[in-house]
Amino acid sequence: MRFEWFVARRYLRSPYRPAVLRLVTLFSVVGVAAGVATLVIALSMNTGFRETLQDRLLGVTAHISLTHPGSGGIHDYEALAAKLAALPGVKSVTPAVYQPVLMSFAGDARGVVTKGIDPQREEHSDEALRHIVAGKLDFSADADGIGALVVGHQLASEWKLAPGDYVTLISPQGRLTPFGLLPRTRRFRITGVFDSGFYDYDENWCFLTLAAAQTLSGAGDIVNVLEFRLQQPERAEEIARAAEQAAGPGFAASTWMDQNRALFRALRLEKLVTAVFIGLITFVAGLNILVVLSMTVTDKARDVAVLMSMGARRAQIRTIFLWQGISIGATGTLIGLAVGYLFSGIAGAYRLIPLDPQVYAVPYVPFHPSVMDGVWIAVVAMGIATLATILPARAASRLLPVEILRYE
Repeated sequence: MRFEWFVARRYLRSPYRPAVLRLVTLFSVVGVAAGVATLVIALSMNTGFRETLQDRLLGVTAHISLTHPGSGGIHDYEALAAKLAALPGVKSVTPAVYQPVLMSFAGDARGVVTKGIDPQREEHSDEALRHIVAGKLDFSADADGIGALVVGHQLASEWKLAPGDYVTLISPQGRLTPFGLLPRTRRFRITGVFDSGFYDYDENWCFLTLAAAQTLSGAGDIVNVLEFRLQQPERAEEIARAAEQAAGPGFAASTWMDQNRALFRALRLEKLVTAVFIGLITFVAGLNILVVLSMTVTDKARDVAVLMSMGARRAQIRTIFLWQGISIGATGTLIGLAVGYLFSGIAGAYRLIPLDPQVYAVPYVPFHPSVMDGVWIAVVAMGIATLATILPARAASRLLPVEILRYE
């Protein structure tokens, strides 16, 4: 065992230290641990929200949406979809018709968004249709020729909708009659209820067949968007530009990152602000370490003078106090990391903190602790602890044994 570490450990574990010094040392360890644990929990919560929202968004929305603004829609969509599906990195291209409509049921009415789809192709790309919680995924018409409709779990819960119920959809795209412009109205039978886990979609989205959506809109055999699913969603920007060039002039592509840029920018800013402000806890704990070592230097001045008179070098005295500060910081950091990751793991696995999905889009607080977050948190905490020891350690190394021991 090195001489410096041996003396530093004896100072830290000595039962003869003043009670106030032991108390301040304990507060320093607790302060570092609290700062590190809080930062781990806060950043794992922020990462959890970002990753959960991203996963759910990518599960129910397209990675790239290709439209043809100003033309009323995309006419030869099947041939164009087959052509674009051959682009590198593209998993699938599916046509869709989005339309805001008024839904009426049991005397109540509200606005919803219908999505006309090809059921066979959409089922493989849209995760919402893989989570049917009531009824079944069946888009076949009933005996009277009434089309099928699959609605979200939240909408079904609020309106007490169940498979077998009939609703009326009213499209704002009306038809011209001798009596003026009349809205298009069609009845649909609820066949299934999906639960995507994303409140906005479960509250406002409905699925019907592509043919039924085209009939409801009265626009003919056209679609208003081609939706891309990619093998690597992070390459959406690159592939979107390639899709625009391949589709020809007049087409515009938007990515899932463009559509949700404000949300993810806000989450990144929140992570930065959280790290800065909670990091101040660790900074205050570093000041406690400085106080502890300053008090230790004062208390052990005679011991330091004796050691120096016996041949201890100033560098060794400085290292003794550096080891003390580093030990306090390391102990607090390890305890904080253990507590932070343990709490994040348990809270994330058992979903201990519920949320209002109408406000936060998810029904619980997701915790996704990151190893890299723990690494840089530990580095910062140890850096603060080390910096806090420099001034007291230098003061100890500059003590003059002659002055201290003159009257001993």
